[in-house]
Amino acid sequence: MTQSVATHLASGLADPVFGSQTVFRTLLDALSAPGKVFTLADDLAGAPAGLPAAAASILLTLADYETPVWLPEGYDETRRWLAFHSGAPVASSKTNAKFALMDAASPDTHLGAFNLGEDRYPDTSTTVIIVCEALSGGSPQTLRGPGIQTTTTFAPLGVHPSFWDEIAENNALFPLGVDLIFVAGSAIAGLPRTTQIAGA
Repeated sequence: MTQSVATHLASGLADPVFGSQTVFRTLLDALSAPGKVFTLADDLAGAPAGLPAAAASILLTLADYETPVWLPEGYDETRRWLAFHSGAPVASSKTNAKFALMDAASPDTHLGAFNLGEDRYPDTSTTVIIVCEALSGGSPQTLRGPGIQTTTTFAPLGVHPSFWDEIAENNALFPLGVDLIFVAGSAIAGLPRTTQIAGA
């Protein structure tokens, strides 16, 4: 392993303990206030090229050797980086994934292909991290549900139009279904399975 590769793999959260605690608290806030954009603290010392800082911080916080992670094609460097830092195995399929990373612009998301949980254990479902161009400036979607007083608007940029239909189908499965975390740069927004697209 060359020094440059070793140095890159050694980069992660600058303060693994404090940093992961901060990320986790922010994640809870985001999932409690669907559609509201939060910014993670700048505690990331380094991440693979093409992986947003927020996605990197979330994976370092949540993934470990017992949580298979599904990654799309083109994320080979992320696979090596994540294995080095967390020991998280690569999921053999979407249904085996505890966490997953998806590109919002992809027409091939198929949320229903992930682990949707079980009637007795809905919390065993996959949490999917959705990578966007930005978390504002896109097509506005009106949200309603727990954590939202009446309705709120969420407009991530670069989301494939068919993806909102998939989210509506995911909502209809409640209490089963996946939870979503949208990321862009250091920004995050939560969209748990309880959140509905108004009018969908």
